[in-house]
Amino acid sequence: MPAGKPAGVRCAQLLPDAKCAVFGRPDRPAFCGGLQPSAEMCGDSRESALRWLTQLEILTAPGTLGA
Repeated sequence: MPAGKPAGVRCAQLLPDAKCAVFGRPDRPAFCGGLQPSAEMCGDSRESALRWLTQLEILTAPGTLGA
């Protein structure tokens, strides 16, 4: 997704088993490689982690105060 990925849109590289299709490849986006998961980010469930990531996307979207 060269122009970025909007919040709430599934990554084009996410495989049906929820694994990354470009993990470990040199063309993997720098953001993905630099993302360091934490207990706060992951929470206690998949839903909790998705809420955290959605909020991060919203706060860092172009044109927002967080960006």
